[in-house]
Amino acid sequence: MILRVGLTGGLASGKSTIARMLGELGCTVFDADAIVTQLYRPGAPGHQALVEAYGSEILLPGGDIDRAKLARRAFSSAEEGRRLNALIHPLVIAEEAARTRSLESSAPPEGRVVVVEATLLLEAGGRERYDKIVVVDVQPEVQIERAVARGMSRVDAERRIAQQMSRAERLRLADYVIDNSGDLESAAASARGVSERLHADLAAKIHG
Repeated sequence: MILRVGLTGGLASGKSTIARMLGELGCTVFDADAIVTQLYRPGAPGHQALVEAYGSEILLPGGDIDRAKLARRAFSSAEEGRRLNALIHPLVIAEEAARTRSLESSAPPEGRVVVVEATLLLEAGGRERYDKIVVVDVQPEVQIERAVARGMSRVDAERRIAQQMSRAERLRLADYVIDNSGDLESAAASARGVSERLHADLAAKIHG
């Protein structure tokens, strides 16, 4: 048996850092963005869907998807963002489901906590697909500062945040919240606490 956990948060909230911590604490973690990368490869269904929708101008000379160009297109408006999500999310969800079934069939007697890290997890209906939702939360200004430090313009960061689910709505849908506004030590302590609760949830699920 497994406990399905969705891990999400807004732009530059530090989801990957928290995912790595949960992995070190005994959770099985996989990254939805890595699935997207596979789907974008030439010959994959995501690549075909994107070329059909946007044309060959989103391709690099070698045939790979130009993700920077695609992002500029997708984040130009809320409507474009929804269009991209409608193309890609069903493919990602299907691949997630296949991987989860495989993990469930090979789970040890004590079960397994399986964490899926994804940015738009809740926007894609993730509340219904997971046993528990963990939200990595930061103050909006911290999000912007971190995004800019990564090379994004402030305008682009603010636009992307505006197109994502609101912070208040994410927190409302969360079972557990990890505050990642501070230093790594405080984030690690919060991650440990959440990991302990997830493993307790798994034990309760197994024993009914």
